[in-house]
Amino acid sequence: SEQTFALTWIGHASFLLQTAGLNILIDPNWSNWVKGIKRMRHPGVALKDLPRIDLVLVTHAHFDHLDRRTLRAVAANQPVIVPFEVGDLVHDLGFGFVQELHYWEVFTFGPLRVTLTPCRHWGARMLHDSHRGFGGFIIEVGNRVVYHCGDTAYFEGFEEIGRRFPIDVALLPIGAYEPPSLRSVHMNPEEALNAFVALGATSMVPMHYGTFRLSYEPLDEPPGRLLTAAQQGGLEHRIAWMQEGRPSVF
Repeated sequence: SEQTFALTWIGHASFLLQTAGLNILIDPNWSNWVKGIKRMRHPGVALKDLPRIDLVLVTHAHFDHLDRRTLRAVAANQPVIVPFEVGDLVHDLGFGFVQELHYWEVFTFGPLRVTLTPCRHWGARMLHDSHRGFGGFIIEVGNRVVYHCGDTAYFEGFEEIGRRFPIDVALLPIGAYEPPSLRSVHMNPEEALNAFVALGATSMVPMHYGTFRLSYEPLDEPPGRLLTAAQQGGLEHRIAWMQEGRPSVF
């Protein structure tokens, strides 16, 4: 049977994914502040209104993605999946167990298969943290595939990920690219669209914009630039714009 999934954007890189009777949180962050940076838009769902969470995925250790306060609030003895060398940051928060993955490793959870994918970023939480892993997640249920790429610059690895997996929905970051030095670890909207094309995905969900002022471009610039580039490429009908808190079914 064709498995559907519902996606709810919480804000920034945080999503609630609901499929096969399971509730999965990716990069959950409900904090109003991240290292002195104020949240500009409210989370789309209040923490207290979340359903029971069965599984938590964290793409890397940066404070805007791995928020210990939020993780402690959602931890209820379920598994949490993190990249290699990140487990020590979450082991004391109340999760049932911590599963570290290396690139292309698979964690099976009921009907789900979760694979850690490579990306071009860095995973340090503190300056001496160069050993920590970082990546994205492919989530398969039945024959449906969701991809959350974490934080990444554009890199040729998108083509390999697209060859390995028939991606239905790609959650791709479009913000935090000014000044240009940030583009060594982040994508601008045009690069994110190129990543979408390289992946061969069916739909693109833009993320990682409008929530925290992490960089110098205007908060509302990324979606306009993405829309322009998508229109120029005849791809605007494949962009699934999400509003925080409003589920979309794929």
